[in-house]
Amino acid sequence: MRYPIAIEMGSPKKSWGVVVPDLPGCFSAADSGIDEAIENAKEAIELWIEVALEKEMEVPKPSLITDLQKKKEFKGWIWAVAEIDRE
Repeated sequence: MRYPIAIEMGSPKKSWGVVVPDLPGCFSAADSGIDEAIENAKEAIELWIEVALEKEMEVPKPSLITDLQKKKEFKGWIWAVAEIDRE
């Protein structure tokens, strides 16, 4: 599955923030840049899905990035896709 992720750029004094809009409460961060942010997001997504399945919750399907980019709360954020294997 390929989940869109919104990435808030970091700085030498501020971590990179990552939000997975399709998975409520799923977020991550990174200190060393966008590559680490994407990798950390993949781990967060996998853990979110694992817990959701344990609780017998429905796992939302990924949205289109173009739809999510229209949301005001993500204005100025960088968009990427975190691809995970889901068995």
